[in-house]
Amino acid sequence: MKTGIVEFFENLPPKLCSNCGKEIEEQHECYGNSCFSCIGIKDLD
Repeated sequence: MKTGIVEFFENLPPKLCSNCGKEIEEQHECYGNSCFSCIGIKDLD
């Protein structure tokens, strides 16, 4: 069963920002739905 759960999370589509539609660079299963730009945080790169 663990293999199925891991597969599920690996196959989730990229998460998109609810404000601008940009792909969010974070874990897909997290609760946040806005990118760093839209919440006023500079990129961490």
